[in-house]
Amino acid sequence: MSTRAQVRFATREDGVSFSEHPEKIHAQFYVNSDGYPEGLGLSIAMSYADQEMISGWEIEDLDTKHGDLEYIYYIWQHPNKHPAYISIFEVDSFPHKPCKTCGAFITKPESKCIFVGKPNKLIAKYGSQLDESYYKLNADDEERD
Repeated sequence: MSTRAQVRFATREDGVSFSEHPEKIHAQFYVNSDGYPEGLGLSIAMSYADQEMISGWEIEDLDTKHGDLEYIYYIWQHPNKHPAYISIFEVDSFPHKPCKTCGAFITKPESKCIFVGKPNKLIAKYGSQLDESYYKLNADDEERD
């Protein structure tokens, strides 16, 4: 199963929190697979750190919505502030839980911010998890030989 995500570009502005969805974005891309932080998140961070190219992004209109997203990424940029900041939101596309106030079932996707930081912080956080997962997978293979 694919891990779908959207990558959105927003301007860093005073008074706008990186841990909240901004009111306006300037570009949006859809990523059909590997949208989890250890995949797409690291690709975005490595692109900043090492100028690595990223492939597999589809350009979208700014108002395009998806009902099957698992992550939304924001890349916060400003001409005189470097490097960019990255925010990652985990999306619950099918919450189906009752509203605490009225009891009606919530059917609108919800999201929570799971990461805010500069590219090097993202690499430090999720790169080590990827290394551990890779090691565990390879260790399992070696034990079977």
